Amino acid sequence: MSTEQPVGRHTARQTVMIAAFEGWNDAGSAATGALEHLSEVWGSSLLRELDPEEYHDFQVNRPVMTTAPDGRRIITWPTTTVSVADLPDRRVVLVHGIEPSFRWRSYCRELLDLAEELEVQTVVTLGALLADVPHTRPIPLTATTESPGLQAVLDVEPSTYEGPTGIVGVLQHEAAARDFQSVSLWAAIPHYVANPPSPKATLAILARVEELLAAAVPLGDLPEDAEAWQHGVDELAGEDAEISEYVQQLEEAKDTAELPEASGDAIAREFERYLRRRDHGPGRGSPDKG
Repeated sequence: MSTEQPVGRHTARQTVMIAAFEGWNDAGSAATGALEHLSEVWGSSLLRELDPEEYHDFQVNRPVMTTAPDGRRIITWPTTTVSVADLPDRRVVLVHGIEPSFRWRSYCRELLDLAEELEVQTVVTLGALLADVPHTRPIPLTATTESPGLQAVLDVEPSTYEGPTGIVGVLQHEAAARDFQSVSLWAAIPHYVANPPSPKATLAILARVEELLAAAVPLGDLPEDAEAWQHGVDELAGEDAEISEYVQQLEEAKDTAELPEASGDAIAREFERYLRRRDHGPGRGSPDKG
C-alpha cells in the first residue's frame, strides 16, 4: 500500500529531483549513502512510497520482520520513498529506491509523473561503479547529461556509454525524453575495496551535488569517516605485497593520466564550495566539519 500526502504547487523556487537506487548502480553503497546523508542534513519529510507489489520480486529483495518498541510485529517491505526538503533557494525531491525487478518503464513513468506534479525542472541521478582506480587518490567522478543546454552551462559531457544499463540510466533517459533537464553523476570505486560503506566516494558525490545545486551540504562526520576509511585500506594493502604493488601501479597510471587536474579551475571549485558552506552556516542536521 502506498503512503501519500497531497502534492502542492511550488512555484517560488526551482525544484530539483535527486535519485539513487540500491543494487547494480550503487557500488559500495556510495550513491544511496549520499542520498541518505542529504535527507538527514536537509531535514526531508516523507511525501510518498511507491507500491512495492508492482515492481519488486520479494524472493530477490525480501521483506524484513521487526518488533516495534510497543511489542507489535512489523513487516518492512522493499520500496521506493520520495521525500521533500525545502532549502532557502530551492526545493529538493529525494528518491531512494531499490532497482526494480520488473516494469522499469512503468516505474520511471510513476516517478516522472510525480516529478511533473511537483514542478521539478531538473532530475539528477546518482550512481557508483567499480573501477581500476587507487583508493589513495581523489575519487573519479563523471557527470553526463542528455540535455544540450546543460552541456554548455555546466561544462558536462554527453554520455558515450554503450552497453547494459541499470535503472539510473533508464530514468535519466526517460527524464530527458520528457523534456526534464537531466544530469547523471557517477563515482568510481576502487574494485579491491568494494564492500560498503565508501565514505570517500560518498563525499565526492556530495561535493558535486553541492556544486550543481549551489546549495551548502553540511558534511558532519563524513570527512573523518573518509580519512579513517583510507587509513584502514592503507593498512590492509600494506599487509599484502602484491596488493601494495598493484595500488602503486594504479597510482602511477592515475597521476600520469590526470596531471592537468591540479589546475586553477579545480582549485577555484573547491574554494567556491568552502565559501558556500561558510556563508550558509551548518544548516539543519549534523554540524558541518568540512
